[in-house]
Amino acid sequence: MADKITTSWKGDLIFETLNPNNSTLTLGSGENKEDNISGPKVLMLSSLAGCSGLDVISILDKMKITLTDFTMNTSAELTEDHPRYYKKVDLEYHFYGPNLDEEKINRAVELSVTKYCGVMEMFRRFAEINTSTHFHKQN
Repeated sequence: MADKITTSWKGDLIFETLNPNNSTLTLGSGENKEDNISGPKVLMLSSLAGCSGLDVISILDKMKITLTDFTMNTSAELTEDHPRYYKKVDLEYHFYGPNLDEEKINRAVELSVTKYCGVMEMFRRFAEINTSTHFHKQN
């Protein structure tokens, strides 16, 4: 089954997308900070982190690993020439908790990066992707 979205122009440089589950997403150029609207390229980075994050949490749930918190920092470099696209992406995974099983957490990240995250696979077609895992032990 194919995904289908409908994107409508809302004026100026603003578009609204109706997704298959009837949720909406507003996007624009991302240049006007007052609009509080993300640009399409930044949303791609959000999709990458979200896809991998969903995998990691799902895998850790099955492993019965408990976290206090989990964040990802994603940064990327664009090409100089048009059309500009991401040529290099760094994705940092940060895990927080008192008893972090680093071996299992690393395995969950590895499975997401190499096997499960379809957005990661799409990015690999055009960008160098570097990942790192960081553990923050809390009492």
